[in-house]
Amino acid sequence: MSRLLIADDHPLFRAALRQASADAVPGASVQEADTLEAVIAVLEADADVDLVLLDLHMPGNHGLAGLAAIRTQYPGVAVVVVSANDDPRVVRRALDHGAAGYLPKSAGLDELRDAIRAVLACEQWLPAALRGAVARTESARADADLAARLASLSPQQFRVLTLVAQGLLNKQIADRLDVQERTVKAHLSAIFERLGVRNRTQASVVLRELELSDPSRQVPG
Repeated sequence: MSRLLIADDHPLFRAALRQASADAVPGASVQEADTLEAVIAVLEADADVDLVLLDLHMPGNHGLAGLAAIRTQYPGVAVVVVSANDDPRVVRRALDHGAAGYLPKSAGLDELRDAIRAVLACEQWLPAALRGAVARTESARADADLAARLASLSPQQFRVLTLVAQGLLNKQIADRLDVQERTVKAHLSAIFERLGVRNRTQASVVLRELELSDPSRQVPG
């Protein structure tokens, strides 16, 4: 039985994804989460999740950071990015950071079903309207390098990096992760080496490179 996780903070869109999931994979187990923290909690508790439908701009997520977190910490889980942003450059970045598919929020139920079926069959999926433009969009060398550096981190190191980017001190990180402070320091040394940075500020900048603007929240000038 397939196990899906719908990760979106909009109840109506979650309902549409749940309906599409039920149609695409009858009998599938479908869970929901409305924050990135809740997504990680579900994945931590359920090692059998096959697919996450991930909103790029849900609370706690910052652009591609949530995608990178899932791909680093749970590499066996496929991720389809869900976003109101259909810029081919953003789609290309998501694919380069490990997304198995990209689903614009303007997609209809047929496309939602097709995306779920394709990715569960271990295929990459893009809507027909975007395939040509994305194919013509070159991968940014910086993105390929960033994806490789982040992928070199262990799950715990990625968690430490995320907390560093939030401004937490070593003792606070140790308390949050229930480890000793010297363990955090050891993780930081490894993070700096693998990311090719010298300090916490530079490490935080690396993670901020994954941030994206959310067109659904932009106010016209």
